[in-house]
Amino acid sequence: MNAQDSYTRLWQSLCSRYDEREAKAIVRLLLDYRFNMSLTNIVTGGIELLNEEEKAWIEQAVDRIKEGEPVQYVLGKAEFCGRTFHVETGVLIPRPETAMLCERIKEDHNQAYCALQPPEPIKVLDIGTGSGCIAITLALDLDNSNVTAWDISSDALLVARKNVHALGAKVNLQLQDVLLPTETLPFANHKGGWFDIIVSNPPYIAEREKGDMHINVLQHEPEQALFVPDDNPLLFYRAIARYARVALKRYGELYFEINPLFANELKEMLQQEGFCNVEIFADQFERERFAKAVWNG
Repeated sequence: MNAQDSYTRLWQSLCSRYDEREAKAIVRLLLDYRFNMSLTNIVTGGIELLNEEEKAWIEQAVDRIKEGEPVQYVLGKAEFCGRTFHVETGVLIPRPETAMLCERIKEDHNQAYCALQPPEPIKVLDIGTGSGCIAITLALDLDNSNVTAWDISSDALLVARKNVHALGAKVNLQLQDVLLPTETLPFANHKGGWFDIIVSNPPYIAEREKGDMHINVLQHEPEQALFVPDDNPLLFYRAIARYARVALKRYGELYFEINPLFANELKEMLQQEGFCNVEIFADQFERERFAKAVWNG
């Protein structure tokens, strides 16, 4: 047996689901994250130096991935905006597209100010926080921010809380359902609005799109965070927009990650709800993936 035999066997076992390049990358990622093993260590026989318990872990991890479980869930970790977030099956895996939304918010709101006259804190609400990746990123990277995050899932909030503590962020986590009547939600009756920014990456995939999705997502990521009815694809956007009408300050801003299929409908809905300066902007693949609107009520 040569030094690379174990490595070769591991990545080849994934080739029924991934191409060779992806299979090798996944095995290297597992070994790096769990054992801090470099590619040089791997090809010079590092796997053979693992003890039996460690070898059992890598075998089990590869088997889970072979069955379709996303590598992020196997590791319990996902990278987002330069930080490592804990993830598990109760929350969505953070995507690069969502990181672009955070970058846009930071670009729009991180401005120089005089230390002798600091501005009021920027009050931010993240609706449907999941792992907390948006809320925590804005809490840590958006100057002078005060961040609140909602989710309907208590399990998701437990994950978000782990990330808040691990990353040293200050985020007010709350169990809330944005589909409840607007007047029953926090800050809905605060005269003049409360938040400067409301951001959300809500469920936006129509049920009819399931057939186009990767089985890894369908079998392992939480359905309630992904799908909306075919006959009401703007369900969450409309509810959030109506809440934003009363909860945003004048000239407050609403940011969404969106389904490109419904970009025009979303823009029209926001305009009908009284928002101005509605902008649809693209992700790295030139798909209409985000929306921004201003409340001028």
